[in-house]
Amino acid sequence: MFVATLIAAGKLTDEVVREGLDRLAATGHDVGAPHWIDEHDAADIVFQGSLVSARAELAKMDHGALDIVVQPLGDRTKKLIIADMDSTMITVECIDELADYAGIKDEVAAITAKAMRGEVDFRGALAERVALLAGLDEAVLTECRMERVKLTRGARTLVQTMKAHGARAVLVTGGFSAFAGPVGEAIGFDTVVANTLVIEGGKLTGKVGEPIVDSGAKLATLKAEAATHGLPLAETLAVGDGANDIPMITNAGLGIGYHPHPAAAEAADAVIRHHDLTALLWAQGYSRRNWVMG
Repeated sequence: MFVATLIAAGKLTDEVVREGLDRLAATGHDVGAPHWIDEHDAADIVFQGSLVSARAELAKMDHGALDIVVQPLGDRTKKLIIADMDSTMITVECIDELADYAGIKDEVAAITAKAMRGEVDFRGALAERVALLAGLDEAVLTECRMERVKLTRGARTLVQTMKAHGARAVLVTGGFSAFAGPVGEAIGFDTVVANTLVIEGGKLTGKVGEPIVDSGAKLATLKAEAATHGLPLAETLAVGDGANDIPMITNAGLGIGYHPHPAAAEAADAVIRHHDLTALLWAQGYSRRNWVMG
C-alpha cells in the first residue's frame, strides 16, 4: 500500500487532486478515495500498485507550485530526521558568506556550486575553500552568523512537531560548528554533527579539523543514530540539497531533496521545490492542527 501526497504552495484544487487520482487509475493502480490532510493545502491518495510507476506518472503533472511525495504508507510517520544545514535548514551557504567578508565570495561560491552538483570531490573542495579563508579574524564567524544566517521557513515547525510526536532530530552538515551549534539550538535539534575550523591566535588557519564531515560521515550518522535508538531505516527521514547528501538520502526510509541540485533531485524519493519545510509534515500525514508552530 502506498500514498501520494499532493502539496500546494498556493491553493490545491479539487480538480488537481482528481487529476492525480485519474492518472494513477489510468496506469493500472488500484486507487482509493482522496483525503484532505488540510483542505486546499495538502491531500492524500492511497493506492496499490507500483511505487516507481506512480512516481513517474505523477511527475507529469504540471500545475506550477505543486510538490508530490509518493511513498509506502507503512512507517510513514518517521521517528528520526537527519537534516543538512546549508541551503536546507538555513537559507545560505555559510562558507560562501564567510568568503564575502574576505572579499572572495564569487571564487568560493563557484567551488561550492561544483561540489553541491557533484562535479568535484567534496573533501578537496572543502580544503580548497577553507584555505582561501586563512587569516580571517575569528570574530567574523559570529558577525557572519548574526548578519547572514536565516532559518529556512518551516524549519522549527518541522523539527519541533516531529519531536513532540516522539522523533529524534539530528543536524549533520559539511559546514562548520560555529554556525551549526547555534542553528541546531535555535531549531531544536537533539544533536549536531559538523566540521570544525582550526583557529590559532584568533585567526582562521585555513585548515579543517579531523574527522571531516562528508557524505560518508552523513550516511554513518544516519545508520548510527538509527541503530542506537533501535529504529529500522524505514522509520527515518533524510533531507538535503547537495551531492554530499545523496548517500543519506538514498538510505533513509524517505529521502527528500529540498530545493536540490540536479544530482540530489535525481537520487531523492521526492523533491520539494515550491513549499517550505512544513511540506515534510504533510508528507508524514500531520495535519496543521497537530503542528507545533516554530
